[in-house]
Amino acid sequence: MQLVILAAGMGSRFGGLKQMEPMDEAGNFLLDYSIYDAKRAGFDSVVFIIKHAFEKEFKESIGKRVEKLIKVDYAFQDLDDLPKGFKVPEGREKPWGTAHAIYAARDLINDDFIIINGDDFYGRDAYEVAYRYLSSLPKGAKGKYANVAFKVCNTMTENGSVKRGVCFEDKDHNLSKLVESQIERDSSGKIVCKPLEGGDDFVVGEDQPVSMNLFAFNKDLIDNLKERFPEWLKIHGNELKSEFLIPTVVDELVQEGKASLKLLSTDSVWFGVTYKEDKPGVVKALKALVDKGEYKEGLY
Repeated sequence: MQLVILAAGMGSRFGGLKQMEPMDEAGNFLLDYSIYDAKRAGFDSVVFIIKHAFEKEFKESIGKRVEKLIKVDYAFQDLDDLPKGFKVPEGREKPWGTAHAIYAARDLINDDFIIINGDDFYGRDAYEVAYRYLSSLPKGAKGKYANVAFKVCNTMTENGSVKRGVCFEDKDHNLSKLVESQIERDSSGKIVCKPLEGGDDFVVGEDQPVSMNLFAFNKDLIDNLKERFPEWLKIHGNELKSEFLIPTVVDELVQEGKASLKLLSTDSVWFGVTYKEDKPGVVKALKALVDKGEYKEGLY
C-alpha cells in the first residue's frame, strides 16, 4: 500500500517552506516522523506531491534520506496540468486544490493508498488504524473509503483559524456529510465553523470529529478524479481562487451513493505547524514522545 504526501504548499501562513523546517535536535522534519510511522504500520512506498520550484531542495533535504528506507516517487502539482481543452485563466496563481494534487499523481498511484498533509503529525496509531482498514477490504474493492477522524478540540491552534473538514456520521460510523470549513474559537470560547463553499456559520462541540486530511482510498479514486475534474473546471475553471478539494469530492460521491466513507477513530494526538508560532509547541511535543520512548533519538 502507498503513502501519498501532499507537500506542494509553500506554507505562506507559516512564513516559509514548513515541510523543510527541522523539528527536533537531530534535524528531522515532521515528514520524517510521518514516513517512519507509516513504514512501521505496513506501508511500503511513498509518493511526494511537490512543486518543481523546490524540487532540488526537497530531494536533497528529504528525499535522499528516506529513499534508503522506502520506495519513493515524486509527482508535481503544476497549474497547467489540466485536462485537454482547459487552460489556466489569466491572473491565477493559487494551486487548484488537494483533489488536483492527487490528480497530479494519477500515473504513480497503482494500489490502495492513504493521503496525508506534509506539515501535520498524526501519530503511529493513526497509520495503523488506516492500514488495518485497507487490509480488511476484499481485493479490488472500489468506493470503500475511510477517514481517520480527530476530535476538533485536539486540532486547534491558538495562533489563528484553521481549515478542517467537519464530519457528520450515521449510527454505523459512516460519513453522512462533510463540510470543509474555516474554524476558530469566538470570544466566548465556542468553536465556530465557516463553510468554505458558502452557507451559514455553525457551532460544534469539543468532540466533533473532523478530517485532518488522512484519508484511506481504493485506487479507483483516481478514475473518479479524472471524471470529475473536467466537470468542476467547466463551472470554476475561470475563477482565480476556487479549489478542487478532496473533502468536497468525497462528500459528493457519498451523497450520490457512489462511495461510502467510514470514520475511523484513533488514540493519536494531532499537531502541526499552521503558523510559525506553532513550532515551539511541536518541538516540545516531539521531544516528550522521544523521552517516553515512542521514538528513538535521531529517529533513523
